[in-house]
Amino acid sequence: MHLPYEEHEVAVLGVPHNPAPLTSTVIHIRSETSVPDHIVWSLFNTIFMNWCCLGFIAYAYSMKSRDRKMVGDLTGAQAYASTAKCLNIWALIVGIITTIGFILLLVFGSVMIYHVKQRRYNTYRKQVTKWQI
Repeated sequence: MHLPYEEHEVAVLGVPHNPAPLTSTVIHIRSETSVPDHIVWSLFNTIFMNWCCLGFIAYAYSMKSRDRKMVGDLTGAQAYASTAKCLNIWALIVGIITTIGFILLLVFGSVMIYHVKQRRYNTYRKQVTKWQI
């Protein structure tokens, strides 16, 4: 029983009342709009390798680049993105060098402390041996 009612409803609604020609809109996206803003890289450097606040400054420039891109100023967005990329590279280099430096300092410091304690122990042992004789 429901079938004839549905067919009738489609037949009534299926014909358009306005015989105007159909129009379409085409949006052209230029390849220039794909300016990378390096925001994920800047966020990573801000959280993990923020030596000398370079990661935070790079994040600020990335946000400025994204803002310029949203406004449509592609030249400004490219300039801010280039600065953010440069700061991210420097933050990464300084972060890696500093991390390696801290690891070397920890290793050599531990070895030096071990040798100092070993000498003190040997000196103490020699003195105790002298007193026992």
